[in-house]
Amino acid sequence: MYPDDRVLVAVMNNRRDWALVQNEGWYRLPTKHAPPDAPNFDWLAFYFTKTFKDNRWAIHYYAAIEGHELTTRRELIPSEPDHPRAGGWYYKLQLGPLQHKIPPIVSVRWRRITFIVTTGDRFMQAAEINDLFERESPAGRLYVTLREMGVPVEREWLIREEGVEYVVDLALPLEDGWLPVTLGDRPGPAGGLRFAAEAEPDACLREIQARLRTP
Repeated sequence: MYPDDRVLVAVMNNRRDWALVQNEGWYRLPTKHAPPDAPNFDWLAFYFTKTFKDNRWAIHYYAAIEGHELTTRRELIPSEPDHPRAGGWYYKLQLGPLQHKIPPIVSVRWRRITFIVTTGDRFMQAAEINDLFERESPAGRLYVTLREMGVPVEREWLIREEGVEYVVDLALPLEDGWLPVTLGDRPGPAGGLRFAAEAEPDACLREIQARLRTP
C-alpha cells in the first residue's frame, strides 16, 4: 500500500456479505449511498459491527480493489429476485486476497459508521478509528491539539437532537451526553458550539474549555 493510495472503509454488519467477500472476492457498494469519487478507490477495508462478537467495532481485514462494474442487486444475488432493492444499482468491487490488519484499527467507543475515505499512510499507521481522518483541516488541527492536551474527543461523530441526525466535526463526552463542535457551514445541533472555518485554534480551545467547565 502506497501513502497516497485511496482507502475506503466500509461497514460489514452481516456474516452473509462477509462470506461473499471471503469466498467469491467481491463487495457490493450501493450507488445511492456511495461516498464521493466512488468507485475509484485502491483499497477496501472492513469495519466489523456487533455481529462479529469478539472482533466487533474494529477493522481487521482489507483488500486491494482490482476492478469494478455497475450492476443491479438482482444480478448480484439472483437467488433473491423479489428483494425490495433487487432493482437497485450497485458497484461490484472485485477484490484481491484479504490481508490481515495487525494490530487492528479499533473504535475506542462504539460508533456508527457509514463510510470513511482515508489514505494509505493514515490507514497503515492508524491505531484507532479517529486516526483515519485527515489532520490538516481546521477541525483536524483542533482535534490533534485537544488530544495532545489529554482532552477526550471524537471525530465525525453522529449526534441526534430532536429527531434530527447530524454528523459533527468534533464531539467531546460530557457526564450527560456530548458537546458537539462544528466548523464552517456544516449543519449542527443548536446546543453545540460553532466556529468559523478558519477560526483561531486558541480561541476555539478557550470556548470549548469554558463549556466543559460549565456545570
